[in-house]
Amino acid sequence: MVDLTWLETLVVIVLLLCVFVGTLPVTNTGLQFLMLPLHAFRNHYPRAAPYHPNVAVVIPAWNEGLVIGPAIERLLQLEYPSDRLRIFVVDDASTDDTPAIVTAKAEAYPGRVVHLRREKGGEGKAHTLNHGLDVILADPWAEAVLIMDADVIFARDSLRKLTRHLADDRVGAVTAYIAEGSRDRNYLTRFIAIEYVIGQLSARRTQNVGGAIACLAGGAQLHSRANLEAIGGRIPTGTLAEDTMTTFEGQLKGRRMVFEPHAVVLAEEPRTIDSLWKQRLRWARGNVQLTSIYRKLWFRPSRTHNLGSIPFGLAWFTILLMPALMLLAAAAMVTLLLLHSGIADVLFRFMWIAAACIYVFSMVYSVQLDPRIGRQSWREAIMFPGLGALILMAIALFPWLFEDALAALGAPLTDGSRFAWALVFFLWGPISMLGIWLARVVEPLPGGRFLAGLLLYICGYGSLLCAITVDSYIKEWRRADAAWIKTEKIGRVDA
Repeated sequence: MVDLTWLETLVVIVLLLCVFVGTLPVTNTGLQFLMLPLHAFRNHYPRAAPYHPNVAVVIPAWNEGLVIGPAIERLLQLEYPSDRLRIFVVDDASTDDTPAIVTAKAEAYPGRVVHLRREKGGEGKAHTLNHGLDVILADPWAEAVLIMDADVIFARDSLRKLTRHLADDRVGAVTAYIAEGSRDRNYLTRFIAIEYVIGQLSARRTQNVGGAIACLAGGAQLHSRANLEAIGGRIPTGTLAEDTMTTFEGQLKGRRMVFEPHAVVLAEEPRTIDSLWKQRLRWARGNVQLTSIYRKLWFRPSRTHNLGSIPFGLAWFTILLMPALMLLAAAAMVTLLLLHSGIADVLFRFMWIAAACIYVFSMVYSVQLDPRIGRQSWREAIMFPGLGALILMAIALFPWLFEDALAALGAPLTDGSRFAWALVFFLWGPISMLGIWLARVVEPLPGGRFLAGLLLYICGYGSLLCAITVDSYIKEWRRADAAWIKTEKIGRVDA
């Protein structure tokens, strides 16, 4: 039993609170999966009904010659009344063969495919979309608008599964499940596939339960005409996260957003850490911007929407502040180690045993949500937190095995080595983020792809997302250039 003075007790309590706050992302993940089964009872399906409005599809396209043709053909094959579907490709001053391909499709399918050309491009995705919306909403024909990316492939039944929710006029928009669908998968795309299962099939189902959706997927969002008109008939252009801001604005106008997990859309995802970094940096910076834009919204419940609810705010900020919370927990643990190593050891075991339980529960649940991804990415599901975190979980559960292993290697624990190992364990979060930064640096070097992949498996995919978020803090603080960075797509989707 540790004998503490009242001041020491106060310091310990503050440090314990810091550790608790620092581990909120893990706690939130556990709460998310505990709430997930409620989606079977609390969902929008009772108000959904067969409904086939006139749908105008708008596709922003800049140099999409390798993917735009198959995307259009797949849309024309959807299980949806052909006279109720029109495709508008907004060509953002492309310099490749995109204009020729789209023009050929428009000639082959007159009235069903429309080519809209912007002579001045490069202003960003939102401006490109608005060019199409100006044309679409000027004609009363369109009753709903499907915004999509040029490279995604919709499952044949996906659109009718989306439109059925618009039978309820309280629903402003519906989003689909974007699944990683590359035919030539590598370790990174398999990690992304697991991330999408957790972040969409799990998290957005939970958001359905809570009545507030954080983001309509940029590659597949179906809006009612009334919803677009309510937000001004345009996509917001003042942020890098125009899809998230559109989602928020619709809900602030009192309309419901719905995630439809059974409408599947396959997407081509980045195959290198650097390209993924650039894509996610834009998303992360956009979320930082939106947090400031909607600063009067957070944790303020409203009868109009649920964006101000405590669960939604907790989920939002645990993701946005995950690196800062990780550093807070690490600093508090190291301070406890210096002051009262006995308390630090007990807390370490408690934290990582809880993390192990949440990890096993969430991953076993996740791989069953999408069995295809579960079969293809089971290794990445196991290694999602990283080998380092898995070792810490094992040490927390079976500390004697670690001591026996060191003794067998001829390096038994001493007071000095015990402190050194504890310091490494407590600082693993920041160390893993540094490992990810190193992975990005070495990736373009000869043999760097292998080393980068090895570092990702050791440090964990979550640490990759945390490192990108830290970069977004820095870029926003420096007000770095925020141009729309296009992710290279070459038509690798396995349709």
